Amino acid sequence: MKKPRLFGRTALTILAAVFALLFLLPTVLTITNSFMTQSEITANYGQVFATVKQGTSYIADTINLKFIPDKVSFSQYITVLFRSPDYLLKFWNSVILVVPIVILQLIIASVAAYGFTRWRGKVSDVIFFSYVILMLMPYQVTLVPNYLVSDWLGILNTRWAIILPGAFAPFSVFLLTKFMRRIPNSLIEAAKLDGSSEFQIFKNICLPQCRSALYSIAILVFIDYWNMVEQPLILLPDASQQPLSVYLSTINSGEIGIAFAIAVIYMIPGLLLFLHGEEYLVEGIAHSGSVKG
Repeated sequence: MKKPRLFGRTALTILAAVFALLFLLPTVLTITNSFMTQSEITANYGQVFATVKQGTSYIADTINLKFIPDKVSFSQYITVLFRSPDYLLKFWNSVILVVPIVILQLIIASVAAYGFTRWRGKVSDVIFFSYVILMLMPYQVTLVPNYLVSDWLGILNTRWAIILPGAFAPFSVFLLTKFMRRIPNSLIEAAKLDGSSEFQIFKNICLPQCRSALYSIAILVFIDYWNMVEQPLILLPDASQQPLSVYLSTINSGEIGIAFAIAVIYMIPGLLLFLHGEEYLVEGIAHSGSVKG
């Protein structure tokens, strides 16, 4: 009985390793190619997007995927970090947009989740169900209403047109509510007997118990909005205020090497955040998904 079981585990381990390698290949390729010279990138990939007379593009030559550069060069990073400040400006545009969204969404979601947890009833359940329905809708469905509301409020083509809809996103409310409802009522009742107010219960009991959920929400929200493209293109047409993700989506064929370097720099904040809170992310999602509301 042990041999078939050992064989099955070995096969699953090998299969998981193969899939992990396939998922990591684009990241490894991006990092290694960022240290190649522009001439080497052109030699390996050819004129990847060659423009024809009509203005369209096509893949001209066979692409040679190469993971080890012939000569390590930092010229792409020098260009991005020192010679062209536009890239760093767009990077900080991303930071200015995403960090307030994460902070505000955590604050709003914490208060809303506490309300859904402490006061249960038909009205509360209907509102919470509405949150779930909104969470199931892709952002493209609500993009036009967001545009109309932003225009009505006079915040169109400002950062608030991105920050406000992001701050009130329903996903974090749903996830945090499911997590808060697993807190034993005995803790809350004991705190009430000790004379604690609702704010003290929220601050000293609920928030510490939801630390892993807060970490997981922060990571997921950060990654989601760090890579946004549609929202700034529609709600923030001013190119000087758009994030770096929009620029990466419009990179041209003459800046492929620079695009590799920018992509590596752009991956660093999300990667560091994930590595810092990996355990909290897994724990928060696992616990929130196992709770019966």
